[in-house]
Amino acid sequence: MDIDPSTTKYLISARLSTDGIVEKPDIVGAIFGQTEGLLGDELDLRDLQKSGRIGRIEVEVSSSKGKSEGLVYVPSSLDQVETAILASALETIDRVGPCKARINIEKIEDVRVSKRNKIIERAKVLLNELMKTSKTTGGDLTDSVRQSFQMEEVVHFGKERLPAGPNIQDSDAIIVVEGRSDVINLLKYGIKNTIAVEGTNVPQTIIDLAREKVVTAFVDGDRGGELIVRELLQVAEIDFIARAPAAQEVEELTQKQIVKCLRNKVPADQFAEMFNMNAPLPRNGEKQGRMDEMRGDRGDRGRRDGRDDERRGRDQRRHEAPAPLPPPQPPAPKLSPDQSRYKGVLEDLNNTSKAKLLNEGGLVLKEVHVSKLADTLKEGSEGVKAVVLDGIITQRVLDLAVEKNITSVVGVKLGNIAKLPTSVEILTKDDLS
Repeated sequence: MDIDPSTTKYLISARLSTDGIVEKPDIVGAIFGQTEGLLGDELDLRDLQKSGRIGRIEVEVSSSKGKSEGLVYVPSSLDQVETAILASALETIDRVGPCKARINIEKIEDVRVSKRNKIIERAKVLLNELMKTSKTTGGDLTDSVRQSFQMEEVVHFGKERLPAGPNIQDSDAIIVVEGRSDVINLLKYGIKNTIAVEGTNVPQTIIDLAREKVVTAFVDGDRGGELIVRELLQVAEIDFIARAPAAQEVEELTQKQIVKCLRNKVPADQFAEMFNMNAPLPRNGEKQGRMDEMRGDRGDRGRRDGRDDERRGRDQRRHEAPAPLPPPQPPAPKLSPDQSRYKGVLEDLNNTSKAKLLNEGGLVLKEVHVSKLADTLKEGSEGVKAVVLDGIITQRVLDLAVEKNITSVVGVKLGNIAKLPTSVEILTKDDLS
């Protein structure tokens, strides 16, 4: 639809429907014919159009099953009152040609406001581009070039195409981090032997690398980081654990913080004992030799001991010696009565994608779909003390729990949480197993 911007101040938009098939000339003729003399000489449509105070009437119409529907646009340079009177007059039209018709005004748009809004939005885009361009000058130029180079250094490694530093293949020791942003931040400070797991499900590429290389897991200082460590210890031969300071992420650490965290890394078996996790997988002999060499022991002895371990293993298998019994697992921590109740509710919800809201006595107040949980808590959660959901615990649910004085949130997994509340007990399926 073409509108003359030099004469139009307002645009009347109306929807038309008829009980028969009509065309554009029929509609325009009905508008002029049925409003003639209705509003007096001052608002006669023909005179207004001749003087340029009303623009060309545009019609978009289509027919189907013996009926017609369409839109009518009337540009106006009259004042607001006159434009509103003219618009209401259009609704009096009840026939188009031989057919019954109905016209409803949808809106009267101030074209100048729309133009101003477009100007503002375009100005924002232009200003943003200008500011981005300005940042590349002076002292920021060096940082921009460095950042661009670091982005180019990120490679995709393994069949899962995991983000990694360029030295991941050649280094005897590697650092496993959570995501691509962590890899980029470490590259920024010259650490190029990193690779990201990209989630809590550990890729096979990481498992294969961990069999051959000395691996340090470097994770965020939050609940999500702890979950990734638990998963890594169960499926891969992790040797050391390093963590960011509490509530901080690896991707936001400074060079000094990164160096300090890596310097304070803890052996995986010691870390597992400290946090009551499953014991790490045993290392093969060759890998143990490389670890001894890295720790300052004689490299030859480490590699020789590794080969001896492998040879003794082959001799044992040759003589069909019985496999050694696995080390005893520490007893599972005892659950409180409330936690046992939550565990039962979570098991009942398995594969339902639903959530239950419990009161202080453990009774179910309401059951909703997980997708409607946040809205339900926001609308009304009087008497709710615990939420158990067959899904991932999100930041939004935790924020609402704090706001509504809910003391416990239980779910299958913990999502990417930026801020862990201290007033809410957070439990996952792993915590209750």
